[in-house]
Amino acid sequence: MGVALTRSAQWTAAGYGTRTLEITPLNEVILKEIAMFVESFIYKHPQEAKYVFVEPLEWKTNLDPSAFESGYIVSETTVKSEEVDKDGQPLLFLSVPHIKIRSLGQLSRLLLIAKDRKLKEAQACIKANRDPVTKILGLDYNTVKEDTSTVNILDKITKDEDPESEIKMKVGMLLKQLDLYLLNHSLKRISLQICLNPTTVKNHIELLKHFSGKGEQTVLESIDYTSDYEFSNGCRAPPWRQIHGEICYVLVKPHDVETLCVTCSTEGVFLNGGKTEDEGEINYERKSEMYKDLVTFLKEKSAKFSENMSKQDIRFTEEWKKENEEPKEVPKKEEADALPKAFLASSKNILEKNQINFGKIQMTKRLEPTLNWKATVDFKKHKSLLRNTQEKKHGGRLGRSGPPVSPGRAQLVRKSAEKIEEILSDSSSENEEDEEPPDRRQEANADLPSEYWQIQKLVKYLKGGNQTATVIALRSMKDFNLAQETCQLAIRDVGGLEVLINLLDTDEVKCKIGSLKILKEISHNPQIRRNIVDLGGLPVMVNILDSPHKSLKCLAAETIANVAKFRRARRAVRHHGGITKLVALLDCAQSSAKPAQSSLYDARDVEVARCGALALWSCSKSNANKEAIRQAGGIPLLAHLLKTSHENMLIPVVGTLQECASEENYRAAIKAERIIENLVKNLNSENEQLQEQCAMAIYQCAEDKETRDLVRLHGGLKPLASLLNNTDNKERLAAVTGAIWKCSISKENATKFREYEAIETLVGLLTDQPEEVLVNVVGALGECCQEYENRVLVRKCGGLQPLVNLLVGINQTLLVNVTKAVGACAVEPESMMIIDRLDGVRLLWSLLKNPHPDVKARCWRNGSLLVGGLELIVNLLKSDNKEVLASVCAAITNIAKDQENLAAITDLGVVPLLSKLANTNNDKLRRHLAEAISRCCMWGRNRVAFGEYKAVAPLVRYLKSNDANVHRATAQALYQLSEDADNCITIHENGAVKLLLGMIGSSDQDLQEAAAGCISNIRRLALAIDKARYT
Repeated sequence: MGVALTRSAQWTAAGYGTRTLEITPLNEVILKEIAMFVESFIYKHPQEAKYVFVEPLEWKTNLDPSAFESGYIVSETTVKSEEVDKDGQPLLFLSVPHIKIRSLGQLSRLLLIAKDRKLKEAQACIKANRDPVTKILGLDYNTVKEDTSTVNILDKITKDEDPESEIKMKVGMLLKQLDLYLLNHSLKRISLQICLNPTTVKNHIELLKHFSGKGEQTVLESIDYTSDYEFSNGCRAPPWRQIHGEICYVLVKPHDVETLCVTCSTEGVFLNGGKTEDEGEINYERKSEMYKDLVTFLKEKSAKFSENMSKQDIRFTEEWKKENEEPKEVPKKEEADALPKAFLASSKNILEKNQINFGKIQMTKRLEPTLNWKATVDFKKHKSLLRNTQEKKHGGRLGRSGPPVSPGRAQLVRKSAEKIEEILSDSSSENEEDEEPPDRRQEANADLPSEYWQIQKLVKYLKGGNQTATVIALRSMKDFNLAQETCQLAIRDVGGLEVLINLLDTDEVKCKIGSLKILKEISHNPQIRRNIVDLGGLPVMVNILDSPHKSLKCLAAETIANVAKFRRARRAVRHHGGITKLVALLDCAQSSAKPAQSSLYDARDVEVARCGALALWSCSKSNANKEAIRQAGGIPLLAHLLKTSHENMLIPVVGTLQECASEENYRAAIKAERIIENLVKNLNSENEQLQEQCAMAIYQCAEDKETRDLVRLHGGLKPLASLLNNTDNKERLAAVTGAIWKCSISKENATKFREYEAIETLVGLLTDQPEEVLVNVVGALGECCQEYENRVLVRKCGGLQPLVNLLVGINQTLLVNVTKAVGACAVEPESMMIIDRLDGVRLLWSLLKNPHPDVKARCWRNGSLLVGGLELIVNLLKSDNKEVLASVCAAITNIAKDQENLAAITDLGVVPLLSKLANTNNDKLRRHLAEAISRCCMWGRNRVAFGEYKAVAPLVRYLKSNDANVHRATAQALYQLSEDADNCITIHENGAVKLLLGMIGSSDQDLQEAAAGCISNIRRLALAIDKARYT
């Protein structure tokens, strides 16, 4: 953490005032990662969380003493933690506004108390404690030094005589791991950024000068460099500023604001402190956010610039395009040498970064829409444009009229850019196909119902009517059956969606409510959902979430829940701050009443919370959104809402939790917030959807043993077992059987399920069920059958027949579970006989050809089932047919690659049977026999046994064969046998050394190595005998 804060975090320049942590995207990422690490520390490392710092971390906090509750002694201006060190000093002490913390556990609790202000607290803490690791572990662990390797940390800590040195070592290792993670994460983020260079900045400034001057139509009054001197590397910044990555400084005079002093650097453009009045020097400290280029910066700072830019859009776009589409030249070597080393800023080497990202920059620029492209597309104009283009193509002449990029091309470009952004952006956890569906529209000659034309008339009133007419038209439109696809597409085809979204920007609450009611209904249609996103409807709805009108909040959240069914929509909600606002809606119910009075909640507050949870449920299918919900403080609020009795609200709350429970951080938080108890309680609800979501949440969380024990302790196993009897609802049945599967991993739970007669019910579900149910049912039986009583019960209930029948399936997950269940049952002799009679052993052997590695691995683990087949193979060594014997030896060679199989065939007497075959003249049999002997030597005392059964001497004769394959196999067998001293003597006495010496010069590398290894073993034995003789 110390090295990352020193080298990766971005601090303000030291020229003016004290250095502070800048507000940059990179710093925000680092702060979030540190806050996430500290926040979860108390759950993941409870012992290490109690470690007391060498020195306290001190800073000024904005937290009020009233925010601290249980575990703290609170007064008006001070707070003391009840947790103290061995000297009786509190581990947290707050004397407003100064705070001191002396353990990671208290630091973790503080961030939980801070909620949405935790990033500000983390920033304040790091500002005041530039090297926190030194204060935590002591001066010997100063991370600013180069000596920061893990070995050195371990060495320093183990030299301490402190009895807590082991915990201190673990804390040091955890902080070191965080440090490395932050450095790697920062480097990856930096490597993805597109940096500016002196040539690009110069081109941009010259282009802006071309459009600047006196007059209202120019984009700027003036833009000039602060220095006329240009260095050989193209920079105008002084050398001592170039080490910070700064390129030049420009004075920009827009039409409507004062002169701006701007810094252009490799990382972007920002406003600096301007020129000082006394000396005329530049205050280099950054005073604004970082922008990607000058145009983006000026658009943000000057409304007049943005307005005039839109008028000059086409001309400026063409010039800008020429500048940006020219391939960037890699700087010459001498120019690169002239750049100071530190000019590379935070990304190590700007040349390397440009080379790495060159292809990506070009790709991004080709796919970026032009600046004059609008969000809305007129579909009729788009069609006519395509038609005209086709006519011109067939006519053989191409026209040049129209804008540089057609709306159709712009739409294609935008979609391509979104595809690439989707790959580089967050991944989603769902299996939903996120393909754009074909754009279905009503044909002109189709027989359309009267509702279609009536809706068209109403849309015309919406477009041209006054406020009263608009409200009446909205209410009339709501009376239609908006669940019907014809009505939904009618609104879209006549431009009604654009009007409805525009109404959301008005100040009239009635118009907003009417519009949202319609959008909520029609957004169930997948095409409508995508059209709403294309028209920019989501940012407007996200803004409505801040409205004081509760009905507006509800409608906006419900519409977002319907729209956010695909990746692009979920990403848009997060990018526009929707996750934080939706989490805030969950707090409405808390503000109305105390938790103990949940039944007295205002119905409107409950509805707001329900709608917020519904939207979060849709958004939580994205991994990035799950993390955003957690960081926004969603888990405690969801846990609080679980305590209410409102089933309509509980369903989306539990749905959100079960989606998020796939992440380990959430599972730890769910245990900490005691959510399992409420999930178990709601299993007894009569609402089937709530039961399904609760069971699914238990399924996700029960990977952890502690959670499985909590489900049992809170009485959750009995309702799960009873829900198995209701088989009509297959979705709920899949969730329940999944929860039983994961819970039955614990033996205590498997015993309880037997008491509740769940085993018999599970056996009954082995037939006539969908695969998603069968996977869970068989998985549960596989876990339960680890106990003798359950295995007997499955056999008595007739469960072996359907289990064996499932061995012929193709679902890989199901096959893995079936082989485990059949293998567990086969431990009992009676069950083994039944499985053998049902042809289960043959089916299991056939699964060894399955391409899925997990299926094959599970088959090999079922040794008891394969014993029958192995015995059959070993007995075939008694055959008189040379072809059969050669094939059996080849099979044994493959079977013996697995140690368990090798042990089994050794017990079945494979060594004496192979030894009897040694006196053969058939080269094919010789080859496979030698390979089998070589493999079998790798278990126990088999190589000694081969010598005892007189198999070594005949093998030496194989070296006189004319078959090269026989030579290789024999040499490998002799090499393995020569590991035993008696065998070495036998090999030497039978004249093998002379034959093996000739084979060392073979072109076959395997033969060379085996021959050399065998001779080496013989020579070592001879030397050992000589040494023993003369000493």
